[in-house]
Amino acid sequence: MPDPDYEDQPSTAPFWRDSVNRRWLASSAIVAAGLILGGYLLGDGLTRAKAADRSVTVRGLAERDVKADLATWTIAYSATATDLATAQAGVDRDTSAIRSFFKELGFPDDALQPSGVNVSNFTNNGVAQFTVRQRMTLRTTDIPRAEKAVQRQFDLVRRGVVLEEGSGMAYTFTKLNDIKPAMVAEATKDARAAAQQFAKDSATSVGGIKQATQGYFSIDARDGDGGGWGVSDTPYKKVRVVTTIDFYLD
Repeated sequence: MPDPDYEDQPSTAPFWRDSVNRRWLASSAIVAAGLILGGYLLGDGLTRAKAADRSVTVRGLAERDVKADLATWTIAYSATATDLATAQAGVDRDTSAIRSFFKELGFPDDALQPSGVNVSNFTNNGVAQFTVRQRMTLRTTDIPRAEKAVQRQFDLVRRGVVLEEGSGMAYTFTKLNDIKPAMVAEATKDARAAAQQFAKDSATSVGGIKQATQGYFSIDARDGDGGGWGVSDTPYKKVRVVTTIDFYLD
């Protein structure tokens, strides 16, 4: 007959052959593997996060000399008389002289347009005075011809036209969008060169771009603004852009 206390007797089988023990060992192995894997992933993540923080911020510069493609010249003049009709006649005479001046230089009639008129009156020692002020604006893409007109502007004075303060040629470069992509590429290349020098000094290497700011394009006189009386604008311009770029360091 079977021993009634058989089930209460301890197992004499090896530890690893017991089903309960095998399940316990398997569970322990899974937990241990998970802890090892989790620790590796955590360590690797911290390493990658630390590497991501390694970066350098540099600025890149690009400059280009260009020539203006648009010229505008606002000519302001006036006439004063004791009656409005005489003052207006004086302005009309100057207007005719101005139109003749530009026509002789080869500008088409529609290149010169009226751009403003003003009439004022005041009393001087009890005598009424009327002043008529007028502005004419030249707009042209013929830059060499515009430069020639500026060089000969004293001819207007010889013809009796008194130019008021603020009369002067302004040159504008309107094709910025045509050179923007190439200049941004130049500035980026310049920034990377600066980053590579920094990396060399730090015994590292330059990676990809972390963040970039294009910067503001400026267009100024190529030779600077001298300022002062008699200084006019020039068609020779310098386009400049500065980019700010964060590079990863490997």
